[in-house]
Amino acid sequence: MAKRRKKVIFVALILVGIGAAYAVFYRLTGFGIPCVFHLITGLDCPGCGSTRMFVSITKLEFAEAFHYNPAVFCMLPLMIAVAARYIYLYIRYGRFRDKWADRAVWAMIAVLLVFGVLRNVL
Repeated sequence: MAKRRKKVIFVALILVGIGAAYAVFYRLTGFGIPCVFHLITGLDCPGCGSTRMFVSITKLEFAEAFHYNPAVFCMLPLMIAVAARYIYLYIRYGRFRDKWADRAVWAMIAVLLVFGVLRNVL
């Protein structure tokens, strides 16, 4: 269990470091990772605006963050809860499978798909 905990902490630190470096780079230069779906189709994917949303959250500008991607912004607490559940299960039992968390992930995918269609139709 201690080995899995150390592994999770190591991976989390790497991901937070990469995210922080990307956020700083984006805030300084204004250059972000382009959306391939948007480049090819001209439509917004369900994740379009997520970078600007997360940068707005780091600046504590929550209304602006909501404007960039309302679906991801509203689901963020559930995403964090699901990630925490998966991390707990991995550290405690060495597995990722969980009915509650798996259903929540599928529900979030469904919401994002509907949001992706609606944001381009409306």
